[in-house]
Amino acid sequence: MKVVIIGGDAAGMSAAMQIVRNNKEASVTVLEKGRHYSYAQCGLPYYVGGLIEETDMLVARKLETFRDKYGIDARIEHEVKELDPEKQVVIGTNTATGESFEIAYDKCLIATGASPIIPPLEGVDLEGIHVLKTIPDAEKIVEDMKEDVLSVTIVGGGYIGLELAENMVEKGRKVRIIDLADRLGTVYDEEISGYIHEEAEKNGVEIVLGQAVKRFEGDTRVANVVTENGVYRSDMVVLAMGVRPNSSFAKKAGLNVHESGAISVNAYMETSVGNVYGAGDCATQFHRVKELDDYIPLGTHANKQGRIAGSNIAGVVKTFQGVVGTSIMKFFDLTIGRTGLSEGEAEELGIPYEALTFEGRSHAGYYPESEKLFLKLLRHRETDRLLGVQAVGKTGVDKRIDVAATALYHGMTIADLENLDLSYAPPFNGVWDPLQQAARRY
Repeated sequence: MKVVIIGGDAAGMSAAMQIVRNNKEASVTVLEKGRHYSYAQCGLPYYVGGLIEETDMLVARKLETFRDKYGIDARIEHEVKELDPEKQVVIGTNTATGESFEIAYDKCLIATGASPIIPPLEGVDLEGIHVLKTIPDAEKIVEDMKEDVLSVTIVGGGYIGLELAENMVEKGRKVRIIDLADRLGTVYDEEISGYIHEEAEKNGVEIVLGQAVKRFEGDTRVANVVTENGVYRSDMVVLAMGVRPNSSFAKKAGLNVHESGAISVNAYMETSVGNVYGAGDCATQFHRVKELDDYIPLGTHANKQGRIAGSNIAGVVKTFQGVVGTSIMKFFDLTIGRTGLSEGEAEELGIPYEALTFEGRSHAGYYPESEKLFLKLLRHRETDRLLGVQAVGKTGVDKRIDVAATALYHGMTIADLENLDLSYAPPFNGVWDPLQQAARRY
């Protein structure tokens, strides 16, 4: 069996490893557009900030390991431009040599990931304007962050924008965030955004909201960011405006796509076209709470989907059980997490819900270094089912979000949450966990 995998990062290589482990007769070829395989994209902001010293530290397995140890035909600088499902071939270009290639497959996995959104604005090609998605992107930012680069403007106040802001401040730069929205962190509800704003201001980050960037000015290098309301002097700009799934050739091949542009896949990671699978940031994920296909491009999902796609390609039947929308981030001294639905999502889906906010402690209040912990819970007004949890604090957020994610995965109610047998000792918790304290207030 000839297997062609398009994309050599989380989903692609998770799939490749499952195939070689479960089907010794399979011949696996991986076509990677870039030069790097299987690396931790989520660590890139911390390389920019200097916490991670070398990009090699972010590489899970080197190219030579896949080739020499596992017998995978792992190629770099091979960009696929066309998929022909009838002939079962992929067609593309070796970007290093300019030569064309055509490779036949019995099974094909599309794991092409996503690309940063770059708006078609005047001056967007000036020197000093960057995105952050790959190792070369991060290396370019670090190389460009010379001593005379004192002010940095980040366009976008989502996960990457906030993490970059923190790390740029750590590097001694004056940071500004510009966002078209009326608040930062719009994946969270307004109460959580309020904490993000306070933390940004406390650390000297300038916040410019409700303004669309119109153009970038400069001779050869960016000097100004121009919005509809002002001109902002900047020595460097990083665009952090989200990502789009890399699905263009899949659409041309007739594969069904989600409204987000992601490739539609079923629980087996199969696309709408026979012998073609999809996984990772280019594909949809089934949301267990929404009970709908969604698009939440995260490394956790990519690795799971890749493993399942690879298992099924190898003949070991497995299904993807879906996601509940769990994420977490560090922003200076704060940890911010969420799982399940936000109020906006519940309203958009027409779900009758009731929201509750609660301020507890990270562990027993009488034990040293106990910190405030803010929680927001959503429940279904008619069924009492837990719908979502958001949390922010200096410590203890991760534990509560993971407990809530587990509860959401199993469709638990608020009453179930209150009855959970959770660990307790003063250094770690109160006799009632803050999640349970909040649940008792419904």
